Amino acid sequence: MASHETTGAAELLARTRDGVLLYGLTPPRATTTAEQADAVAEATLARLRSVRVDGLLLYDVDAEADRSSTPRPFPFMPMMDPAVFLDRHLAGWAGPVVVYRAVSKYTGDELGQWLSETDRDRVLTVLVGAASRYQVVRTSLPEAYRRHAALARAPRLGGVAIAERHAQAGTEHHRMARKQEAGCEFFVSQVCYDLDRTRNLLSDYAYGCRDQGLDPAPVVLTLAACGSVKTLEFMSWLGIDVPSWLRTEITRSGDPLTASYEQCVANARLLIAFCRRLGLPFGINVESLTNRKAEIDASIDLAREIRGQLD
Repeated sequence: MASHETTGAAELLARTRDGVLLYGLTPPRATTTAEQADAVAEATLARLRSVRVDGLLLYDVDAEADRSSTPRPFPFMPMMDPAVFLDRHLAGWAGPVVVYRAVSKYTGDELGQWLSETDRDRVLTVLVGAASRYQVVRTSLPEAYRRHAALARAPRLGGVAIAERHAQAGTEHHRMARKQEAGCEFFVSQVCYDLDRTRNLLSDYAYGCRDQGLDPAPVVLTLAACGSVKTLEFMSWLGIDVPSWLRTEITRSGDPLTASYEQCVANARLLIAFCRRLGLPFGINVESLTNRKAEIDASIDLAREIRGQLD
């Protein structure tokens, strides 16, 4: 399946001037057989065929037990390594792919080997650090960045941008600028629901870069519909802020998925217009936060709707 007018990593980043569409996937469980993983990949690509996404994004799931003192709403299940899922099961996708690496899970040598062997022309990576300062790590994020910088042809590097962190400390745009200096060529946000917090971060980053004479790197904004109170709890556990009025609407609605979906469509329209007004290169990444069929179907519909907004 060909991607939408895009063949490689460099082209994907270049096209963020107009806005690109990504679709985020969590690989199947680690216990999935090769045949089952092939079937999951095939079903996903079949769903996406009508959407014309510009790239895929594969998450690397970690237990993150130290993230919060509250119990995880959904039990943690070890997932297949996203790089393995890409190499062995996503042969039907020829376009660019952003592969997340939760660096604390890997030794420096394991990470270095993957960075040196992966296809730079097609694969980009987001290196993610520990969820909390108390987490035991095999490789720290600064060490992962050093290993990436030491390689001649490592995959193009991205970082995480979190509007909630910016709302608390007001310094996320400085953190992004430092990551840019360390080699980041793009950023991917946490799921966006609080528009003001997201726009504050984008504005501070775009104007902060201009004040320093830097070109801002593309920022990919993540959207996901919430289909149940349980998913809403999971979002809170992940650190995603949902405005209280919307939380009430989703909780009290007889159809929480539709209420959330409609808000995601409105948020996409506003964020696309805002990035274009700022002159900030951008993308929209759509994902499903759970493996419930209704939420996965809604994510495909949302991606299709956003494709129309971008075009």
